[in-house]
Amino acid sequence: MISLKNLTKVYATGDVEVRALAGVSLEISQGEFVSIMGPSGSGKSTMMNILGCLDRPSTGEYFLDGLNIAEASDNQLAEIRNQKIGFVFQSFNLLPRTTALENVELPMLYRGLGAKERRDSALRALNAVGLGNRVHHKPNELSGGQQQRVAIARALANKPVIIMADEPTGNLDSKSSEEIMAIFQQLNEAGITVALVTHESDIALFSKRIVRFKDGRLDSDETVGKRNLAQGPRLDLAGSPGQLEVAGL
Repeated sequence: MISLKNLTKVYATGDVEVRALAGVSLEISQGEFVSIMGPSGSGKSTMMNILGCLDRPSTGEYFLDGLNIAEASDNQLAEIRNQKIGFVFQSFNLLPRTTALENVELPMLYRGLGAKERRDSALRALNAVGLGNRVHHKPNELSGGQQQRVAIARALANKPVIIMADEPTGNLDSKSSEEIMAIFQQLNEAGITVALVTHESDIALFSKRIVRFKDGRLDSDETVGKRNLAQGPRLDLAGSPGQLEVAGL
């Protein structure tokens, strides 16, 4: 699914060069659930931006689902982000004046899908994450945990091959955090690959593998020995490895 070979990222600030990543090699297979950890300045956020095709490496190779991302054009990167990657952010990034349904429809609008197909798929995604009774609510009418569920439904809208989550529980209380991690676990069990950045060790233990960065380098890579199972409602998810169907999506 993901293959990084000797990846570097250097930022130039005036005459000063900052090496955010220094020769990182990493493999993430289809169906994995990986947490990326590290202290501030370790390179984990830069790594997530590159994995999500929001930034380019300075040198090295990055293959996503067989595509050489390092050589892709800006238009190709935009298409990859829209069709292959689902994003979930700490701040939810929902449009404040639009309903949950309209927020979930947005990626499909950019993809050029018709109104009925967008609406039907968005409704199924919202039902899948337990928000079928909140489709016409705006973000300020939803709790933090519900807003993050909308963001996850939006991430699923275009049937991505991987979900990338950047501190998805950072703005949530412990109960809501566990419910969100339960959703990620169920999505992963349904066949979706999940890569998650977090600074919280207890959150990382809900994944299957923890990769730690330090000073722009891969510091450790370990399989979670006894995986925590997050407590949350069972969702309407079905699928098989390598192919996810969310309530009929």
